[in-house]
Amino acid sequence: MTHTTTGQAHSQVITLGGGCFWCTEAVFVRVKGVLDVESGYCNGHTLKPTYADVCTGQTGHNEVVRLVYDPQVISLREVLEIFFVIHDPTTLNRQGNDVGTQYRSGIYVSDEADREVAQQVLDEVNAALSGRVVTELTTLNNYSAAEDYHQDYFEFNPHQGYCTFVVAPKVQKFVKTFADKVRHG
Repeated sequence: MTHTTTGQAHSQVITLGGGCFWCTEAVFVRVKGVLDVESGYCNGHTLKPTYADVCTGQTGHNEVVRLVYDPQVISLREVLEIFFVIHDPTTLNRQGNDVGTQYRSGIYVSDEADREVAQQVLDEVNAALSGRVVTELTTLNNYSAAEDYHQDYFEFNPHQGYCTFVVAPKVQKFVKTFADKVRHG
């Protein structure tokens, strides 16, 4: 786990791939205890790919969000419980109509303590879903931030078609399922 100091807050970092990063980001910016969310790319074989590069499926990168969170407010387990509810971890390289390796389900860790927690949650979800989970759990590698226009995409484009029909329902599902975890204000 990466530790940073933000004023008095002791924070940790986890990187998650749950399909289109617009969806995942739109949920996690609303989670109490999440301090920062950045859309990006990871675990591919080229340095600093562009969105166009990643969309070719040739770079090996995944669309991800990098979360900085306060473990005194929300635990990694709770972050992962939200993650598994807001996307389908049983579809290989696909979330809804978004198809390709860049949409794979993944948890990307930087240390063994996070890997242990993630593996435990992954095993529990896999058991609950009859062994159908395809989420990869691996070390974070070759991360780079996505282009500026991808950051806070849903916040700036709530009425864009994809946001209305794909992102908004995921946000609503989060709010309904995890009402006690919703950041207010």
